[in-house]
Amino acid sequence: MSGTVVAAANGAEPLLEVRNLRKSFSRASGPLSVAESHAGGLAAAVDGVSFTLARGETLGIVGESGCGKTTLARLLLRLIEPDSGEMRFRGQDWLGARGAELRTLRRRIQMVFQDSAASLDPRMRVGTIVGEPLAIHEPRLPRAGRLARAGAMLEAAGLGHEALFRYPHEFSGGQRQRIGIARALILHPELVVADEPVSALDVSVGAQILELLDRLRREFSLSLLLISHSLPVVAQLATRVAVMQRGRFVEMGAAEQVLQSPQHTYTRELLAAVPRIPAGDFSP
Repeated sequence: MSGTVVAAANGAEPLLEVRNLRKSFSRASGPLSVAESHAGGLAAAVDGVSFTLARGETLGIVGESGCGKTTLARLLLRLIEPDSGEMRFRGQDWLGARGAELRTLRRRIQMVFQDSAASLDPRMRVGTIVGEPLAIHEPRLPRAGRLARAGAMLEAAGLGHEALFRYPHEFSGGQRQRIGIARALILHPELVVADEPVSALDVSVGAQILELLDRLRREFSLSLLLISHSLPVVAQLATRVAVMQRGRFVEMGAAEQVLQSPQHTYTRELLAAVPRIPAGDFSP
């Protein structure tokens, strides 16, 4: 599957097209569990990944820690550059973009990070944090305008306007993740990459964050790429699921099909690892 481009759901117009994407690291500095490449001293973190993502679609990417999910997310955002492969966003060469074209495309792809505490500057007030992308991409917008838009986005993410003037440490983990989501959406992107957005949260809080992401996806007409180590998490939102093992997609299909009739041994192992509580445990 790794060398084949998998079509977007229902033949819809692709927003993102990825072809044969590869990224290797030296064994001394790269993740310990990724597959070793044939080149001496290198380990392949992303090994020939290909897929498409349709407008408005939610694609879940699932796999155990160290399989290459986060490296793939960073490649999609061009936070790191691939060794080879192609990426097209809205039909444009995403990897070849430079200067003004890169700046224009970059604002259309945003990321929600796993560790909300680490991704929010503790020295900055929340209004400044959420409005920072506006300061970068719309420098002529006055500070009052940035705060107004940041306040509106915080309210859309389920926080009050008063959050603008507080600091990240004054919020709970779930609230900080809402701040991160507001920051990601302030530029009204077309694609949001959410990398393990609920793994550090309690189950009930995580469920609320997933519901928020899905509501905002509909409200803002977003495409969502949801990365997780948990199949049940991605199954709550994803229309399609890609299963990643050792840097490669070993299975991809409709979420229901992958969950109920998995074709690959590794997918079946992931499903078997999901804890199940016997019905009798709830008996009086």
